[in-house]
Amino acid sequence: MASKLKRQNRIKEILQIKHIANQEDLLVYLKRDGYEITQATLSRDFAELGVVRIFTEYGVRYILNAEESGKQIARLVGFEILTVHHNESAVIVRTLAGRAQGVAHYIDRWNKEEIIGTIGGDDTVLIIPNKQSSIPNIISLIKRIMSENPSQRIK
Repeated sequence: MASKLKRQNRIKEILQIKHIANQEDLLVYLKRDGYEITQATLSRDFAELGVVRIFTEYGVRYILNAEESGKQIARLVGFEILTVHHNESAVIVRTLAGRAQGVAHYIDRWNKEEIIGTIGGDDTVLIIPNKQSSIPNIISLIKRIMSENPSQRIK
């Protein structure tokens, strides 16, 4: 695992188990774990992870913003999707090798009425719509995810 990814995973862990009121406190915890980073790097990590500062009855605290985290995941999934094809009864999504099951899981978690379910192989996801007229809506949802990677094409 890349050091940035490890560090960001550790930041998420610390924020979930500790009450962190300022970046300096978090830098202390990270230093104890062997991560020597600057405050500027930590600020960039916060932006990438969607960390926000909130006010609680116990004072200020940094937390992971679920909405921002969701956007991060959508960007990653958007990168993993290569193309999407459809016929009159199903939608096929081509992904990077080994990523179809993760993409299928992500799509399943939408809990959209239009989608009965998905099947993820190695590099292909089969999306089964609830009815033929739902296919354009499903394609639209996939397009939104793919918009983060402009080199991709809808077919």
